[in-house]
Amino acid sequence: MFWVRIDNRLVHGQIIETWLPYTHAKRIIVVDDAVAGDDLQQQIMSLAIPHSVSCSFSSIDDLPNSVMTVGYDSTGGNTIILFSSCEDLRRALEKGFKFNTVNIGNIHYGPGKKQISPSVALSSDDESCLHFFKGQGIELDFRCVPNDPVQVRFS
Repeated sequence: MFWVRIDNRLVHGQIIETWLPYTHAKRIIVVDDAVAGDDLQQQIMSLAIPHSVSCSFSSIDDLPNSVMTVGYDSTGGNTIILFSSCEDLRRALEKGFKFNTVNIGNIHYGPGKKQISPSVALSSDDESCLHFFKGQGIELDFRCVPNDPVQVRFS
């Protein structure tokens, strides 16, 4: 099973301390074009990940290959797939990456963005992207951590 999440912070404490145990994930795939080409950022992120969890870094174009390479192993472990933006996830969808639900965990506030929950602020482009996902039948799950109640009904 894949757990797909948008979080502009990518790998950080909430992923390690809450989402790994919640999802029982044995793998993390970080999908970000800049990080995929930056060995230093990869090394820094990898330091936070427990040794029992494998991690790989992929560009959006290489994601289908990365997913096939990861596959399923005998441990039955799940995979968390992290995207830094809604736009990146939409590009992955358009390239054939399939998913049913996306967890929108954190999108930082910035000029021109509307704060819709404590951890999510959306630009008009983000809103359009999320509406696109809904139109594809993809469920939107707005939670920063697993025990948070669903904080937003996005319409």
